Amino acid sequence: MDALSRAGPRRARDHLGAQCTGARAPAVPWARFSAWLECVCVVTFDLELGQALELVYPSDFRLTDKEKSSICYLSFPDSHSGCLGDTQFSFRIRQCGGQRSPWPADNRQYDSGAPVSLQREAAHYLGYVYFRQVKDSSVKRGYFQKSLVLVSRLPFVRLFQALLGLIAPEYFDKLAPCLEAVCSEIDQWPAPVPGRTLNLPVVGVVLQVHIPSRADKPESTSLKHCGHENLVPAPLVLSSVHELDLFRCFQPVLTHVQTLWELMLLGEPLLVLAPSPAVSSEMVLALTRCLQPLRFCCDYRPYFTIHDSEFKEFATRTQAPPNVVLGVTNPFLIKTLQHWPHILRIGEPKMSGGLPKQVKLKKPSRLKTLDTKPGLYTTYTAHLHRDKALLTRLLRGLRRGRPADALTALLRGHLLELTQSFVVPLEHYMAGLMPLQESITPWKTPPQMRPFHQDDFLRGLQRAGPQLTCVPKGDWLGLYRRFFKSPHFDGWYRQRRREMAHKLEALHLEAVCEADIKTWMKDKSEVEVVDLVLKLREKLVRAQSHQLPVKEEMLQRAQLHIETAIGSLPKDLQAVLCPP
Repeated sequence: MDALSRAGPRRARDHLGAQCTGARAPAVPWARFSAWLECVCVVTFDLELGQALELVYPSDFRLTDKEKSSICYLSFPDSHSGCLGDTQFSFRIRQCGGQRSPWPADNRQYDSGAPVSLQREAAHYLGYVYFRQVKDSSVKRGYFQKSLVLVSRLPFVRLFQALLGLIAPEYFDKLAPCLEAVCSEIDQWPAPVPGRTLNLPVVGVVLQVHIPSRADKPESTSLKHCGHENLVPAPLVLSSVHELDLFRCFQPVLTHVQTLWELMLLGEPLLVLAPSPAVSSEMVLALTRCLQPLRFCCDYRPYFTIHDSEFKEFATRTQAPPNVVLGVTNPFLIKTLQHWPHILRIGEPKMSGGLPKQVKLKKPSRLKTLDTKPGLYTTYTAHLHRDKALLTRLLRGLRRGRPADALTALLRGHLLELTQSFVVPLEHYMAGLMPLQESITPWKTPPQMRPFHQDDFLRGLQRAGPQLTCVPKGDWLGLYRRFFKSPHFDGWYRQRRREMAHKLEALHLEAVCEADIKTWMKDKSEVEVVDLVLKLREKLVRAQSHQLPVKEEMLQRAQLHIETAIGSLPKDLQAVLCPP
């Protein structure tokens, strides 16, 4: 395994695993591949070693021993799942050792334009797995067991599952040469630019996808069909790169979907015990996505095993469980983690009328170690009343044979309305903390935002809160009070405060650019003019590095101001400020 990890930066290659000679290397080798994936791994079962890392592409990608071990264990279902045939699931692991290299400019551009809930993972890797287990008499153990894993920082579960569905069966038949060709094809893909519809060719198929943008309306982030008459073959159109079939994922828990939404909003620790990694990972991802457009700020593990290096951290009883949503399939973990405040046990789907049998709310004291029945084990009391009309509409849709996409859209719309109703008052209050634009003058330090006072906000809710407009009724004030103590309030507040600080910087720079600099310089000393030049240069650098909301015209004006100011100084100072 060690021979597969890279010891230095990536090098240009003419094919995977061989150093390129002769032709000039591109500026950033594997840059296009890296815009989508970190690496591709193959994990196999070795009779002596157990799960072992067989291949990593590009072969010089650096993984630590801990990361390799985590990928190996999480790429196979545990023995309790009994997965035969092909199955897909996902996992998430903590990156060890900090960021290995600076992110390319394309990656920063993606994050600046993408919805906050779909930005790249900064400190974690996402693993998308295609596992095959079939009988094979030529193998000593009697079974062929192998996983193909795509490791990425992008939460594009639908895209990567579709990609694995195309390349994994091909790889299991043809092995390494096929994988080399696939990675080379991905290295030709355009970068994922928010707002763009892209055609991504791979193994003779063209995947057509829309990359979500902050400018998209939340209820219409799916692909807008565009002309592809000239494409041969016709593209395989993905309606979304990231959205799950929420109705299918939440079918056994529909009666408690609002309670689960509250637990997610408050960042409560939740253990999800499912019959397979596929069900576990889909449920955990669906739970973390039900807060959109809010970013999920807590930790989450779609599939987790007892072998994970962080198991002791999650299992300790000396402190409160961490804010994490943990998906597992091993029932023994219920005994180890039974001190967790909320445990969701999901069984195999069993139809009862139109919907699968719904899990029931149960007290944690009724938990058993191995034969725990399906249910939501918690003492939590929901702040909001259940929306019975939603269940009625879903049942009616099922009985009338409405498409699954329509039922998912209905459920997603309900969750989106809940989240937006909750967030809109926060956004309105936050906007009122911004200084008035007329208070921003060019030659003075811009005013600061006022602090967020929770009591002031709660008082304002009495006359303009979600209880006045949102269908679900209940204790909205109590929900806000608990939300203020959660990681999601901290994450939302930091994000909004950073964005508003950037807006203040941009408004101040515009005020400087629109001012008459020659009039200002008339009674100023050389020291003051030099100070202005340095500050304007610093503002330009910040505007470009933080990608502030400033028009290009303003940046050009700022540069003209700098040149005008330097031109008014003596030659010796000009030489210092503009060395040859």
